[in-house]
This record gives sequence, C-alpha cells and structure tokens, in this order.
Amino acid sequence: MIILPRTYATVPKKLGLCLAVLLLTALCAQAARVDTLSVASPKMKRNIPVVVIVPEQALAGNSCPTLYLLHGHGGNAFTWPTIKPELPQMADRDGIIVVCPDGEASWYWDSPLRPESQFETFVARELTAWIDSRYPTIKDRKGRAITGLSMGGHGSMWLSFRHKDLFGAAGSTSGGVDIRPFPKSWGMSNHLGKEAENQSRWDAHTVMTQLDRIQDGDLSLIIDCGTEDFFLEVNRKFHQELLKRGIRHDFIIRPGAHNINYWNNSIDYQWIFFRKYFKGYRDPAASK
Repeated sequence: MIILPRTYATVPKKLGLCLAVLLLTALCAQAARVDTLSVASPKMKRNIPVVVIVPEQALAGNSCPTLYLLHGHGGNAFTWPTIKPELPQMADRDGIIVVCPDGEASWYWDSPLRPESQFETFVARELTAWIDSRYPTIKDRKGRAITGLSMGGHGSMWLSFRHKDLFGAAGSTSGGVDIRPFPKSWGMSNHLGKEAENQSRWDAHTVMTQLDRIQDGDLSLIIDCGTEDFFLEVNRKFHQELLKRGIRHDFIIRPGAHNINYWNNSIDYQWIFFRKYFKGYRDPAASK
C-alpha cells in the first residue's frame, strides 16, 4: 500500500523530503500557489504538515470551493501533488482550493488507544476551521468535498458519513471501505488493538457499519476501484449495500491495480464529479 513513487521509497527520508519540496517548488512556478504548512492540532498537542493549492481566483479574493485529498498508508501531505503534478493547473482552471493533510498511518480515526493519533478531529474539525479562517473558501458543506485513495478512501467515507454537516460530497478511489478482512495489515491494530480481542471496536471503526448515518441525498458520492485491486471485493460489497439502502451514488470499476498509474487516472474522473457538484452550488455570500 505504499503510494509514493519508487524513488521516494528507496532514498533516505531527508532526501525524499527534499525531492518533494523541489517538486512543489516546480509546481508553484507552473500554476496557482502551493502552500506548505504546519497546522496546530490542539487535540493532539502538535503540528501536522498540510499542503494547500490555492488557485488564482482565491488569490484574487474570490470565494472558492474546497476539495480535501487524503493519502493512503505510507503516504504524506506531498503524496497527491506527487501522483498528480497537474493539480495546480486543475485548481486554477476550475477555481477549486485543494487541501492535502498528512494523515500519517491513522486511517483517519480518533484512535481509542493513541491520544497522539486523533485525525478524525484534526481533519473534520480543526483543519477545516483553520482553512476557512485563512483562505477565501465557500464556508458551507455544499462548497466542501473530500476524497482519498486506499486508506484515504476509507478516511473520506468515514469522515463524510460522520460529518455530513461539513461535507456535501465525498469520494473513494481504491478505498479500504471495510477493514475487517485485513486484521493484520497496515498497522490498524496499533490504533484499535488486535481484532480477535477487540471485535466490537473493529466493527465500530469500519465504514461499512456507518451507513446508518446517511440517507439518500445526504451526500453526493463517487466510488471507484480497479479490476486488479485487492480492495475490489469490499468495494463491490459497499456498492451493493448502498444500492440495498437506496442511496444513489456513482460506482466505477475500470482496469487497473492498486498503484499510482490507476490513481493518476482515477482522480480525473473524480475531479469532474466534484467540479459538477460545485458548479451546481452558488455561494450565498456572493448575492449579498
């Protein structure tokens, strides 16, 4: 589930960070403005890295919608700009602010075992409030969407279902939308305890058990997964459960595996989905 390019995975950590900074410097020269930030989390009592792509419309003071992009296990705040270097141009073209927080290996939960890993609160409450206070965002759920890959696909569904007051649209690409078939993988037991000894906790921390929180129309949803992805079966089951409940959503299966090539392509389709969603909403402040 490592999602950084091979060069990032095999070079020393400090050099990898330098490469990421150089990449973002190059992106800044191409389009929009790319801010690399350190955002305080009062709940975790520490700062978290965040990358924000600010389109020209926002730099001019115009209110813009915001798309939160969550990385997968093994990634960081630089992951999405690395996978999709065109993000600044896309943000400029469509007037969308892009926020890429570092979620570490958290699965975007508030861990019941680790007070230093409280990423549901950080992303859904602390970060959204921080971004809205410093950038010209549309401060309404209809101007705010969230998506992510792999662990981040689980995170985007988890956060949007549990915080639909904040997010009006959500996506998942190659998402681990049910964690229970993978009890020994990706460090999840570090946050939840061993699955065999904490079954109820694992049940309570998977997206599949959060569906009672939403009804049809609460969220605009897009879900996709590759035909060769090890998460394909849990995504099929997630899709079927949404259908059973009558919750409309876009569901796409296309050729591809759990890798960068798939995500570089899939974000294009999700971007179109969110652009259409945002286009259907006009900032109420603009009419005042």
